[in-house]
Amino acid sequence: MTRLLQKDLKTLLTEAPVLVQPELGKELVIFSDVSLNSLGCVLMQEGKVIAYASRQLKPYEKNYTKHDLELAAIVFALKIW
Repeated sequence: MTRLLQKDLKTLLTEAPVLVQPELGKELVIFSDVSLNSLGCVLMQEGKVIAYASRQLKPYEKNYTKHDLELAAIVFALKIW
């Protein structure tokens, strides 16, 4: 049951209606989160998701403090967007 719910959630989060195109002139917001093994971020505008991104931590990043990992997530987001 849990595996099915995870698959359904993944499908819902990546379907076209969930992601929107950004509108010029409107504020963009980046939200980030980190864990022991990965970092992720979402680009949003007016509460609507434009894009998601994530990656595994590099071996040397596993020694970073939580603050430094959050900064790494923001740098990661700014480099790709």
